[in-house]
Amino acid sequence: MIGTAPQPIEIDVFSDVVCPWCYLGKRRLAAALTLVPEIAATVSWRPFRLDPTIPREGIDRAEYVRRKFGGPDGVAGAHDELTSAGKKVGIDFRFERIARSPNSIDAHRLVRWAGTVGRQDTVVERMFRAYFTEGADVGDDLVLAALAGESGIDAALVAKRLVSDEDRAAVEEEVAHAYKIGVAGVPCFIIGKRYAVMGAQLPETIADAIRTVSEERDAETATGLA
Repeated sequence: MIGTAPQPIEIDVFSDVVCPWCYLGKRRLAAALTLVPEIAATVSWRPFRLDPTIPREGIDRAEYVRRKFGGPDGVAGAHDELTSAGKKVGIDFRFERIARSPNSIDAHRLVRWAGTVGRQDTVVERMFRAYFTEGADVGDDLVLAALAGESGIDAALVAKRLVSDEDRAAVEEEVAHAYKIGVAGVPCFIIGKRYAVMGAQLPETIADAIRTVSEERDAETATGLA
């Protein structure tokens, strides 16, 4: 119908709660959206496992860093870069507080459930802060239930769901799908199911991609192709 407002542009963000670049990317995406206030957009958080070898019970953080990076010196440079970049967008990275590297499947299940009640962005933000600033174990069901409660979701219900295998297979299938379509690193922003922006790019870069998708869609609509 002529005069009908266009549908919001869908932005799918493949992310992992244990990925510091994803936290940075989340804040930069939020900043990007403020640069294009004339374009309506919806954001959906999709699961990805940065390291699928981490066991279900997680692993001691110091041991994990030793195995994967050869020790603290192997990640010091990246942590310094992230700490500096994080300060610019209001993130207080406290890597020294992290005691455990968790398996993030349960965290992704919570994000999935949060999406059904309109609290997904809130939950994702809370989990990032819990892990990277507070050093909480976001692989622990009790911690996740508490974070859900703080985010406006029924904590008791979440606790019951977490002890079951509800949606575990569905999340694992989504992760496998991400690998299948070529998502090799995160964050990965799929904008309007057309373009992928890889990595925690600057807000201006993400905003430009959103504008491009919007302009292409508008042009297609005008010529009757959409």
